[in-house]
Amino acid sequence: MEKSLGNPAVVGLAGFGGTTLLLQFHNLGLCGAGPVLWCALFFGGLMQLIAGLQEFSTGNNFGFSVFSTYGAFWMSLGGLLLGTHYGILNTTTSDIGWFLVMFTAITLIFFIGSMKQNWMLAFTFITLLIGFIFLDISHLGGPAIFTKVAAVDLIICALSAWYLMAHGIFAQFGWELPTGKPWIR
Repeated sequence: MEKSLGNPAVVGLAGFGGTTLLLQFHNLGLCGAGPVLWCALFFGGLMQLIAGLQEFSTGNNFGFSVFSTYGAFWMSLGGLLLGTHYGILNTTTSDIGWFLVMFTAITLIFFIGSMKQNWMLAFTFITLLIGFIFLDISHLGGPAIFTKVAAVDLIICALSAWYLMAHGIFAQFGWELPTGKPWIR
């Protein structure tokens, strides 16, 4: 009898959604940077990196790439915050903007791939892509209001990631949350 494996995407989606949500609460002025930093390093960072490595062992190249990439994103962002706070590196708003632009480009590629999977996953990636674009604009000289607009969009993104997480958890018990058909067949 073959032993079934757990679904590492559930853990990755929990870390992604939770850390994204907390950062947006910070961007809206509802919480400080401390909880964001520690969630970025461990919940969004390390947890997603582990989920990505577990996705590799299941043969899921998309999950491996996505969770490993965003795990590294959160750990890098946490490192930038720590370095800035302790004066290790002089990181400007523009530096953060270009950091975000790189992940915007990667997110575009992931979004295209997500459109072949299911509606909810593609929706999660399009909201992530839009959020990154608004953050790019605000950090590269655009109006600061774009950070607030991005925060609202990314709260929707985080909640949609948690919906996918719930889908993965509930499926274990035979409950199916609908995720919709792929955007591209």
